[in-house]
Amino acid sequence: MAQLEEVEGIVLYNRKHRERDFLVKIFTPRFGKLMFFVRGQKKQRGDLFQSIQSFASGTYIADIRESGLSFLRGSKNIETYRDLQTDIFKNAYATYICALADAAIEDHVPHPALFNLVQKGLNLIDEGYEPVVIANILETKFLEVFGVAPNFMSCGVCGKTEGVFDYSDKSHSILCSEHFSEDPRRLHLNPKAVHLVRLYSVIHMDKIGEVSIKASTQNEIQRLLDHLYDQSVGLRLKSKKFIDNLHSWEDTLKKD
Repeated sequence: MAQLEEVEGIVLYNRKHRERDFLVKIFTPRFGKLMFFVRGQKKQRGDLFQSIQSFASGTYIADIRESGLSFLRGSKNIETYRDLQTDIFKNAYATYICALADAAIEDHVPHPALFNLVQKGLNLIDEGYEPVVIANILETKFLEVFGVAPNFMSCGVCGKTEGVFDYSDKSHSILCSEHFSEDPRRLHLNPKAVHLVRLYSVIHMDKIGEVSIKASTQNEIQRLLDHLYDQSVGLRLKSKKFIDNLHSWEDTLKKD
């Protein structure tokens, strides 16, 4: 039985359904991720058209169903994040963040902490923070939601918390330099990249400031995170592949 509710939510994505209707996935802190059917939204003339665009957030008035599709009836106080819609790089990373959140938990499962991470991440990208840094921070934090978070805090052999570290699949943790020999197949990462990922795993989203990361270090951070998502999560999203391809023609886009 449906119940009319006002719920806070973030639009993860929408899909056209027939000529004028949409299916819209909205992440709410109270009910988790829900799929909504929205009828009669033809371009900008529909009352809810702007409210159901990807990354839009605010209050949605809806008939919530325990299973199957729910139905949107109205919205208010909607933020549409214009920069996330119009900047191809911001849009790509915002799309990836939403896709990761969608993959991390089942529908109808409340997860307020994950909701807050997504909301804060989208806000930071819209405010002008480096999209790849915000995405990497969330990738690191989402590993815990996926249930595969490595031990980034201390050496998997001796428990040491300071010094030079690398990552080891064998230990599913970092290794200090004194125990690199324990895993010859460790990733041989730049220690600065490991340091930053360790920081990403614990930093509060409200404490993030402007950062400048060398391209070589950024590549190493991404190598570690891509490895973890490939080996531990087993997830290969189309939105991530798009980002990888996007950087190959980034210079051409900026010249245009």
